[in-house]
Amino acid sequence: MKGFSNELRLILRSRLSTSALLLLLVLAALAVWSGLDQVAHQRQTIDRLAVLHQQDVAAVADRYADSADAGSPAYYTFYNTWDPPSDTAFMALGLRDVAPYVLRIRALGLQAQLYDGETFNPELALPGRFDFAFVLIYLAPLFAIALLHDLVSAERQSGRLRLLLSMPGGSRLWRRRAALRYGLLFACLALPLLAGALISGTAPLAIAIALVISASYLAFWVGLSLLIAARGWSSVANANATVLMGSWALLTLLLPTLANIVLSRAIPVHQGVDLMLAQREAVHGAWEVPREETMRRFFESHPEWRDTAPLPDGFHWKWYFAFHQVGDESVAEQVRAYRAGLEARQQWTERLGWLLPGVGAQAVIHRVADTDLPAQLAYRDRIEAFHREMRDFYYGYLFTDRAFGSKGFASQPTFTPRSREPVSFGYQEAATLLLSWLVFLFGIGRLGALKPNGKARPAGRAGAALQGATADAAL
Repeated sequence: MKGFSNELRLILRSRLSTSALLLLLVLAALAVWSGLDQVAHQRQTIDRLAVLHQQDVAAVADRYADSADAGSPAYYTFYNTWDPPSDTAFMALGLRDVAPYVLRIRALGLQAQLYDGETFNPELALPGRFDFAFVLIYLAPLFAIALLHDLVSAERQSGRLRLLLSMPGGSRLWRRRAALRYGLLFACLALPLLAGALISGTAPLAIAIALVISASYLAFWVGLSLLIAARGWSSVANANATVLMGSWALLTLLLPTLANIVLSRAIPVHQGVDLMLAQREAVHGAWEVPREETMRRFFESHPEWRDTAPLPDGFHWKWYFAFHQVGDESVAEQVRAYRAGLEARQQWTERLGWLLPGVGAQAVIHRVADTDLPAQLAYRDRIEAFHREMRDFYYGYLFTDRAFGSKGFASQPTFTPRSREPVSFGYQEAATLLLSWLVFLFGIGRLGALKPNGKARPAGRAGAALQGATADAAL
């Protein structure tokens, strides 16, 4: 412990190291605060719209209290659906920043209503939100590089390296220095995250997984920094920092961007707005289709209403709602292809995370926060299930010509948000942990293999050096 306290005093005496640690702590705290603020804002929006929705429904109920049929109430009544943020959403807002988390729907065709909410300003969505995931994935590696890139070369340049290596237990000295810097960096990330978890009431397992992933991702960059620092390049030329900054740009910016381009070309997915336009075109074209043909297609998917009374002359609400449903069914294959493409991209992104720690860590954090693509698709599934319930409710009135009235308004279906599955530790987390800690242990091993000239011993002769490095790392 005395060795750690001495090393801590050395770090605190360095203005660069102290400033870097304080800045990382401030950034992490601001990111957590921003996430909590956005989550609170979303919850307030949901509550405010719920009150407005009740007022709107009451106005429709008052206007059509004596309605002879369910057509007008079904057409004019909007139903509020919402997806409340989880208690971990403050860590990473994910798709909640661009996808709707509140959606009002009617008993008309659903697809046009679902994807109408996809319209957003791409220039505003491009930067994303400043949240904990952003600080962890993109900023924390830079602070690890700043604290560790000259760990060895600075000592050689000052003339203390040979003395340090000649001391008994020299390998423990380097491991202690690396471990202390790693611990301080992790503390700057973990303390604000724990504070946010306490404020938000996050489940212990969820915050534990987030901390483990954060520690592992940080370990990867510490290990990579140690691997470069142990090569003994001159700190005057800033070769270590240059290589590490190039690695950061490659692993966090360039390769993920190239992978996204490849996935977009290999798995083309049309925009949801295309589905909306196709569905609306089918609905608008239904006015020119014979009513008997529309009802025949409707009864194929809804045989339970086949034996009801035939259409009278002139307009009838059940025909109107039937061709909206037929419009949805006309794009059903496109909807399945759209979803399959999104899920395929998600699967390949998770597989890419096995090789790129940044992608893997980000995928896990968003999954723990319940703000990733599967969470958004689960919300759409809940809307679709409620829409079926809503249509069945109105069909019971429309196809039997029952009067709706105040009793109908009193028995209208109500939406309940989706239930969330408990967070678990899976293959994605294991892959991120394995790669990150292997790099970390290898970096620690290279430090233990330093020679007096400041370079690591080659790892080739009968594997002796590698065994020695592994043994030092195990200590």
